[in-house]
Amino acid sequence: MENKKGLNWFFVFIAFTLGLTLIKHIDFKNLTLKEPALDILYIIVFLISIFLIIKDYPKRPKK
Repeated sequence: MENKKGLNWFFVFIAFTLGLTLIKHIDFKNLTLKEPALDILYIIVFLISIFLIIKDYPKRPKK
């Protein structure tokens, strides 16, 4: 029997929430952040959550 792993919805929720927050905090015209220290932390956690989503995503079987 195969050990199938599904999508980790916890990290998907974290990545989605942080992505929306980052879009609101980044000024694309001047390429600045509203709160630089907090936004850098958001970016780090966002990237880690995306990495964990991709890492745990199941391998598709070849047909």
